Amino acid sequence: MRLSRIFWVLIFSLQCFQTTKQRADGTSVQDAPVLSGDNMQRMKTAYLDSLMGYNYNQYHPMDQIYHWMDLMKDEHSNVVSQHLLGMTSEKRPMYYLKIAQQSTKPKKIIWMDCGIHAREWIAPACCQWFTKEILQNYKTDPRMRCILQNIEFNILPVYNIDGYVYTWTTDRLWRKSRSLSLVENCTCVGTDLNRNFEAQWCTVGGSYNCCSTMFCGSGPASEPETKAVSDFLKRRKSDILGYFSIHSYGQQILTPYGYTSEPPTNNEELIQTAQKAAMAIKEKHGMDYKAGPCYSVLYEMAGSSLDYARDIGIEFSYIFELRDNGTNKFVLPEEEIQPTCEETMAGVMAIVEHINDKYYSNSAAAAGALWPVQLSRTGLLSKVLITVWAMGFSSVL
Repeated sequence: MRLSRIFWVLIFSLQCFQTTKQRADGTSVQDAPVLSGDNMQRMKTAYLDSLMGYNYNQYHPMDQIYHWMDLMKDEHSNVVSQHLLGMTSEKRPMYYLKIAQQSTKPKKIIWMDCGIHAREWIAPACCQWFTKEILQNYKTDPRMRCILQNIEFNILPVYNIDGYVYTWTTDRLWRKSRSLSLVENCTCVGTDLNRNFEAQWCTVGGSYNCCSTMFCGSGPASEPETKAVSDFLKRRKSDILGYFSIHSYGQQILTPYGYTSEPPTNNEELIQTAQKAAMAIKEKHGMDYKAGPCYSVLYEMAGSSLDYARDIGIEFSYIFELRDNGTNKFVLPEEEIQPTCEETMAGVMAIVEHINDKYYSNSAAAAGALWPVQLSRTGLLSKVLITVWAMGFSSVL
């Protein structure tokens, strides 16, 4: 029991040192971007030659995100590869990044997509942050390293690319895709891609009105973006352990289902992991997130990617609705990007660690065994022991 207490005190102390360092290294932030000259200037900014100058504390237009993806695969070619998922309605490529340590054994998949609704800029920002954090830490973080021995991350930084581009050039609060309607005599543009999946399509929470912001399309997976994602999920469903779709706003962690109040077969575990994620988020910056089924926590909706993933057999499926609770709504200030992404990372990883422990229990034990070694190698062991003593924990030694 004493050894166990020592172990967790050491980990807590190391986290304190790391958190302090991260705060000391924080970069300056700017005001929240709106459709303005500043926005247009960012779109004209010259491309960076490396990731060193990429600012994760500001929002980026799509061309810069494409370039960021190129730099990611070039500078981390040993673990990152870029893959074409499909093409959008306006013929833009949908690329996702695969983060995977080289290995002879096949790996299971954690899928994450961001920005299915165009105006939710914080979602793509957090997909970029998530990618950066994995690549910066997996070599020194035993826990992350063990996860990557078993699991690969497939990350789609911007799902609704056409709509996202439109929010930078024309309408900051645009939600839907930019496809031309197939409905006769309809002059309105776009489909709500999160009502377009083949999961009790358009039975509740969507609209057949092509001018509605929740237009569910002309049929299930009628949109090329939806078809690209749903085909991938279905094709790889036996390999995908977890599905995460990042949205804003509302501070919620949603589990299936949205189209019915009937719970999925693993409902208890889904709720428990979502609650665990909410606790991890609160521990980071004190923000409260509500966890539970979409049907009761948010509202009824059919045709969502959340429900589609669970219906085809992906055991762990979640939507994260990020900050805030309505003060800034979809125009979250850039000064909140970093804390939002830090807490999102903590929440997602709480679930990923649960999944990894469930399917690869031996690796969890291995990660725990590596902590004292890692402390010693990084030179923090002596500092941690001093901190433990100063905090009044000398009795556990």
